Amino acid sequence: MPKSKLSAEKLAQNFADLHPAYAPQEARIEAARCLYCWDAPCTRACPTGIDVPTFIRQILEKNSGGAAETILSENILGGSCARACPTEVLCEGACVDRTLEKAPVEIGRLQRFATDYAAKRKLQFFEPGPESGFTVVVVGSGPAGLACAHELRRLGHGVRVLEASDVPGGLNTTGISPYKISTEFALSEVEQASAIGFEIELNSPVTGADLRELLEQNDAVFLGVGLGQTAPLNIPGEDAAGVWEALDFIEQAHRMPLKECEVGTQVVVIGGGNTAVDVATEAVRLGADQTTIAYRRSREQMPAFAYEVELAVSDQIGFEWCVQPVEFVAEAGRLVAVRFRRQRLEGEGRAGTLVDAGGDDLVLPCDQAIKALGQLPRSDFLSSIDGLKIDGGRVVIDDKTRATSVAGLFAGGDCISRGGEIVDAVQDGKIAARGIDHTLRQKPKEPR
Repeated sequence: MPKSKLSAEKLAQNFADLHPAYAPQEARIEAARCLYCWDAPCTRACPTGIDVPTFIRQILEKNSGGAAETILSENILGGSCARACPTEVLCEGACVDRTLEKAPVEIGRLQRFATDYAAKRKLQFFEPGPESGFTVVVVGSGPAGLACAHELRRLGHGVRVLEASDVPGGLNTTGISPYKISTEFALSEVEQASAIGFEIELNSPVTGADLRELLEQNDAVFLGVGLGQTAPLNIPGEDAAGVWEALDFIEQAHRMPLKECEVGTQVVVIGGGNTAVDVATEAVRLGADQTTIAYRRSREQMPAFAYEVELAVSDQIGFEWCVQPVEFVAEAGRLVAVRFRRQRLEGEGRAGTLVDAGGDDLVLPCDQAIKALGQLPRSDFLSSIDGLKIDGGRVVIDDKTRATSVAGLFAGGDCISRGGEIVDAVQDGKIAARGIDHTLRQKPKEPR
């Protein structure tokens, strides 16, 4: 597989921020558009409940630090969410100006302006609460785990965070293409969150047996382990050189210089979600000559957000609709094409059934195919936890506290949702921390 043929300068340009940061005067001009609605539909649309009108007013009044505190008090990963969350669908989608002026206030960019202001100055707004004497272990340092750990420290509990990888941050650090969130920024946000007073122990995977010990030795455990590997297709040629998983393709851009990243000349991305668009866009920016997204359903049924698809179109990525991969064609063990069978829909929408449409197969020549089919749950690990209820690969939780069926064990993030946004994982972590706090304070502290 060839490495990127583009120069380091061109790669840096290709992976620059999608939306350049606001200058102070630009931010204040945009903030002046906010109507400061009394019922704030934008705040209601934010899963973490950020007081959007207030932080925008603070920017307008040249109080950018105060704006950052307003944001981070509800979402400690507000900088990541400003970069990678679907603000167009959430807060900006609810903005009154979208109706009145046909263009919402650019809340995401304003949120980034405020959080970047605080990050550059290393402002710290939070301190640990009075020590409770309780200890909690957080398993996983992704958005849910970080948010839970941060909130627990604000509530005064002792926290240890165990991370299986050699880098913290979960998918925020290695699973989102760096044209959205750079490695450096993701790690700086981890540092900002942990500055309240908790350590992250890297290279610390946890087994079901380990979890039992953690529950015995601590007052509570939060499970934020996310999901596992990409779902396999189980078709011929899947082990050929040149067939990649989406997260492996994205991760290389966080692990090595962009110049060293491997990318094909002709790339086929299989899938129709936001990750598929992320992968295809990254391939183009790494220097692929031709990139095609192949999806088994129609454009109307594609789960990727509309603005993500528009980005792919602007990057001249091609699309093939209603095609099902049936073979990775290889020669001498190396990928040369993907064979697809054409499909047609019987029934309505996503509830309809795909059937063979007949006719000749579609064969797309390529030297790299990337599977972006969604991740599988960590079934082996979850099933090894005695008494843990699982439904459809999701850990079953109490919606109000995120408590699981195992006493003292709470959970959040992708392991309960099978895949959500950063902001949803953050809210899971916050709710779980408050659920843990409420549970622990109902019982007397017993010496261990």
